[in-house]
Amino acid sequence: MAALWEDVLYNEPVIREAALLAVDAALLEGVLMRTEEEPNASDVVNYAPFTLLPSAVPSALFEQAYAVQQDFNLLVDAISQNKEFLERTLASTIKVDDFTAQLFRIYTQVLEEGLAQSVFLGINRSDYMFDRGVDGTPALKQIEINTIAASFGGLTSRTLAVHRQVLKALGKSEEASRLLPNNPSKGLALGIAKAWELYGSQSAVVMFLVEEVQRNIFDQRCVENELWNRNIRVIRKRFRDVFEKGSLDDARRLYIDGQEVAVVYYREGYVPKNYDLQNWEARLLLERSRAVKCPDIATQLAGTKKVQQELSRPGTLERLLPGHAESIARIRATFAGLYSLDLGEEGDKMAATAIADPDWFVLKPQREGGGNNLYGEELRQVLEKIKDSPERTSYILMDKIKPQPSKNYLLRAHSPLTVSECISELGIFGVYVRQGKEMVMNKSAGHLLRTKAVEHADGGVAAGVAVLDTPYLV
Repeated sequence: MAALWEDVLYNEPVIREAALLAVDAALLEGVLMRTEEEPNASDVVNYAPFTLLPSAVPSALFEQAYAVQQDFNLLVDAISQNKEFLERTLASTIKVDDFTAQLFRIYTQVLEEGLAQSVFLGINRSDYMFDRGVDGTPALKQIEINTIAASFGGLTSRTLAVHRQVLKALGKSEEASRLLPNNPSKGLALGIAKAWELYGSQSAVVMFLVEEVQRNIFDQRCVENELWNRNIRVIRKRFRDVFEKGSLDDARRLYIDGQEVAVVYYREGYVPKNYDLQNWEARLLLERSRAVKCPDIATQLAGTKKVQQELSRPGTLERLLPGHAESIARIRATFAGLYSLDLGEEGDKMAATAIADPDWFVLKPQREGGGNNLYGEELRQVLEKIKDSPERTSYILMDKIKPQPSKNYLLRAHSPLTVSECISELGIFGVYVRQGKEMVMNKSAGHLLRTKAVEHADGGVAAGVAVLDTPYLV
């Protein structure tokens, strides 16, 4: 695997020329981000970071990741409807993690009042790495599933053309033609459009709930444009706009600025810093409404790390998906070792094991958005500090996945062109729509390959560590 593109990798003049072409191609295709200096203006933009060359991905594992996506959609949806499971699983977490506790309070409050929402839309992304086994055979292992604000479906739809262009310029037209079509922005928009249609009001809008700092706006605009192409009106609002201008009528229909909202698509709201008191009020208003939330708060809770760890316990999947033996087998085949740090004998033993051998584990808090996990010495120090405290229950432990590195060039604005030792993470987008108890859409919606230099343990593209990539199946 490591030997892909060996014939050009160290040919400096050829690489330099290809990099110039690649950057122009990225700008031409719209692989764009706003700048750190001016994250809320599009006057000056730059290309989003990406690899010069597509990265090798084992075709069997790529196919396996696609094959299991509909199963994961079913699973996330089942968890979101299982109050007893969420209550039991998150009981220890909500005692020590304020953010999860606050989400859980809104979840309970909305259930007590009775759900006004009857159409449910899930957009998730299941992320994997290729673990190099003892015998060197790679295996697909799930890192996590993102059930809120899963990003880069837009920009990755446009990265493919850039890599095709680069390969052609390097005299590799045949290889360029083997890159698979990929358009998650279309797939995600299909799900949003279906939910909008089932909501049943032609004049209602889709609201993208966006962050105060919108550096990654073009990724969202890709999905937005797909909706405009279907004559579905899109508005972009922040939590503060919802707080100031949002209201519910007697039927709990949601209005912003006098416009009825059919679908709320969250691109924000996944980390504590997204919330102050007003924003929590706005979140509650949205959750109480009849509008289709993507995700509703139950689905956000289904994506917590504690739930991920609980799913790996024997018998859990069988209870959540009765009668789905084949789906369960496909899901379970992707699990890495996941361990609870709850107080008690099991948690004590795992904490001690990880402190003694930190390089075999990753310590994960209940957070999304990249850059939160702890490794090696840092993991050991944190666990030492909290090993006898209830605080440790806000984390889970996972086996550290050890992928086979490969060589590539990571193109970033204002950065030198140097070859890096890299590892990649494959994400598969999933979309489902449920009306009442009936699943009306359940599909995979494309993929995202992100690549980073081996020295960076954690973090995604938005966190400034990984770059966009295209899989080249081997």
